[in-house]
This record gives sequence, C-alpha cells and structure tokens, in this order.
Amino acid sequence: MQDTAGTWLMTALTASPLLIALMQTAASLPVLFLGLPAGATADIFDRRRLLIFWQAWMLATVALLSALTIFGIVSPATLLVLTFLLNVGSAMNNPAWQAIVPELVPRAELPDAIALNSAGFNLARAVGPALGGLTVAVFTSARVGAAVVFLMNSASFLAVIFVLYGWKRTPLFESALPAERIFGSMRSGVRYVRHSAALRAILLRAFLFTGFASAVWALLPVVARQDLGAGAMGYGLLNGCLGLGAVVGAILLPRLRRKMPAEWMLAGAGAIFTGTLMILALTSNIPLIVIWLVAAGCAWTTTTSTLNIAVQLSVSAWVQARALGIYQMVFAGGMALGSALWGMIAKGASIQTALLAAAAGMAIGVPVALRFPLLRGVPPDLSPYRFPRAPQPVLEPDPEEGPILIIIEYRIRQSDKNEFMRAVHAARTQRLRDGAIRWGAFQDIAQPERFIETFVMESWLEFLRARERMTSADRVIRDRVRSFHQGDEEPRVSRMIYARETGP
Repeated sequence: MQDTAGTWLMTALTASPLLIALMQTAASLPVLFLGLPAGATADIFDRRRLLIFWQAWMLATVALLSALTIFGIVSPATLLVLTFLLNVGSAMNNPAWQAIVPELVPRAELPDAIALNSAGFNLARAVGPALGGLTVAVFTSARVGAAVVFLMNSASFLAVIFVLYGWKRTPLFESALPAERIFGSMRSGVRYVRHSAALRAILLRAFLFTGFASAVWALLPVVARQDLGAGAMGYGLLNGCLGLGAVVGAILLPRLRRKMPAEWMLAGAGAIFTGTLMILALTSNIPLIVIWLVAAGCAWTTTTSTLNIAVQLSVSAWVQARALGIYQMVFAGGMALGSALWGMIAKGASIQTALLAAAAGMAIGVPVALRFPLLRGVPPDLSPYRFPRAPQPVLEPDPEEGPILIIIEYRIRQSDKNEFMRAVHAARTQRLRDGAIRWGAFQDIAQPERFIETFVMESWLEFLRARERMTSADRVIRDRVRSFHQGDEEPRVSRMIYARETGP
C-alpha cells in the first residue's frame, strides 16, 4: 500500500517519467549501499534488538511523511528523500529479518519455509496495491488518500515491534570469541563471497534478472496513466496482478522444485518476463496485459525464492546475514540501476523503446545466466564442526598479535601426488574463505615425498575464529587431504607467530 500510494502521489505531483521511475530507485538504492553493513551488524549484534530499532526508525519516517502530506507541504524532492529514508530502515532490517528464518525452522524445512515466507509477503503484494489504490481513489485528491495510507503504514509497525518484543530468540551460532568489529565483519563477508563460487553465481544471476525485470515496476505507473488512461484504482489493480501471480508462484514453487531443476525454472521465468515487457510495449489490451502481469508475478516469486533458498543453503551460519545482505545489495542494485536506466530511456526516447530494450536484454541474459549454474545435488552440511580440543601453545599470544603462520607437513606417495594436490587445493578455498590472507603448497626437492601446506592468518584471534567457523563439509575436505598422508602419526602441524625485532 505504501509503495502504490507513494508512486501514485508522485504521478500527481509531476508528469516526469524520470522522477516517477526514481521512486523505484529511492526504494532500492539504500540496499545497494547498506546491504553489507546491515548484514555485518546482524551477524555481530542481537538480531531481535536490531529488528526492533529499525522497525521504530521506519515508523517514525512514515509518520513524518504522513504529517507533511496531510498539511500539503510535500514535494517531489521531499517524497523521494523520505522514501529513501524509509528504505534505509528496510535495508538495515532485511538481512536480519531473512537470517532469522533458519532459527525458526529445522534446516530440512528451510526451502519450504522460505517459499511460505514468500507467499505471505506476496499475498501482501497482491492485496496491498489494490487496497492502496482504492484508499487513494476514495478521496477527492491523491494527496489526502496517500496521507491516509502513510498513516496506516506507520501504525502497522507497532504490531511488528510488539511481536519482536515478545520473541524468545535462540541463536544457531554463538561465538565464544570477542565479536568482530564492523569493518572487519564486512571485510570477512566480502572475502567469503570472493572465495565461494556458488555464491558468486547466485549474485550474478540476481543482478542480471533484476536489472531487466525492474522495467516492469519502474514504468508500469507511466503505462497505466498515459497509455491505458487508468486512475489510482486501475494502477493498484494492475500492480495487484503482479502480487496475485507472486502468490500463485509461491504456492506452486514447492511442487515445481520437486519436478524440475532450478535452472529450468529460472530460464522459464526469464522467458515470461521477456514476453511481459513486450506486451506492455506493444499493446493496450487490458485483459492481455493482466494475464501477462499475473504470469510475471509468478515468475518473480519463482526466481527470488529460488535464489534466496540457494543463498541460505550455500553459506555457513556465522556469515549468513552478511551473505544475505550482499545478495540483497546486488538484487536491489539491479533494481535501482535498471529503474534509473529505463526511466532515462523512456524520457529521452519513449516508454515503448525502454520496454522493448529491457525485453531484449532479458532475452539475451537468460542463456548467459545458464553459464553460471546454481547449487546442485544435496546441499553441503554446513553445521559447525567442533574440534575435540583447542590448541595449547606454550607461548600464549595476545589475541590481536600476528600474523600467524600455520605449517602442515604431509608424507605423500609419488603415485598419489596428483590426487593429493587436487584435494589440498580444495582446502585452499576453504582456508582463504574463512580468513587466511595467504596460502601455498610446496614439495621438498630433497625429499620428494615431503609436502608442506602453509597459510597465514592476520592474528591469533583470526586463527581461532577460522577454527570456530569450520563446518562438517569443511571437515570432509580436510579428512580427504589427510587420507593421503603416510605413517602412523597425524600430519605434523606447526603454528608460528611473527617474531618482531625487540629493543636492546
């Protein structure tokens, strides 16, 4: 309701397609800049308290927008700024909100829980735009109707705060070590993405899809007003068709996921959006547009839920909110940049040109995305692995002291060399992902059966964090490497701290 009323109020304040399209940019841009910091804070601080704070932020922002609109002092610039601030709260809220889902259901039920969560969200998307359009249309002016919607939205945050206040949270992952600092947490999140091929593929596909699909949301209000001659109620119903299709998609998704690969579903969703963009550009036949908007809503839920499931099944609990923050940052970045691009093309050329250009880009993007497959087969076991004992150094380093050099010595048959090197390079990705700043594997030219794996951690605390972050899937990789080691004893492990020059 908020999005519909805000966008329609902008169409009443200005006829500029660029300013109208910038409403979508104002809604998406905060996540582009704040997704990673939001994920970092959600992985460091108590998520329940964070959610309560940002819900209160959004309540205050919408209440101010409502007051300004009621008194008739809202302008396009004010509306854009307050919409931006509202979505700052949403951007900081979302990673923590998404990350609590695994705390509420068993991991085996996570895909269906995410689909059910999408169904609830998209039911609101189906009903909300129609209610928002109806509320605006009931009043004699768009300004008064929009003000009422804003006031209702501000009150709705009170219910969410009440539920969060009563929630007794049980975190999945609790570190026994000191919490990371914000910038260190952000850096480790980026490092995790850099060394996770599965996560990088998801992010690329999200950016490609949203960049072109954003044209539907950015230009639909302009199409409704200028091409179809629809009012606020008509626009709300058209937007509601997208939400209705999204609900249908969420209901069908569990069944579709069991019957066909994720790649097929995403390719089909891309084809549907291509057709929808072309229909919006080439026809004013409302029944035909309604059918394709419902199909596009179904394709939207299929894509977003599939990508969200893939993210949550591909990352460890300690970095989950950061991964979701980066995912949402890329997702919203595609929406924000795409909306601005299609708005500029619509202003410089025509609405039809912008829609057809987006359709062509989506059609090209589908086969390109297939080159970056999603997570396949049984998801890895990312439950934390608990070492039977902690290292007991004779020289106890200060937690921030470092760097720390770890040397692991193996005895490997020459006949096993190739297999061992493949296995140890799989371990390299895990070492770098979890905090190593340098890694190497070497063979002794004097004793060819002697191999050394080395990696460097920034500090003793980072080394302890890396041990804490090891998952059961990482343990399988580690055991695979050590299976090639010859001898009755375990591979020899040395942990060495950088020796600095001391004074006389």
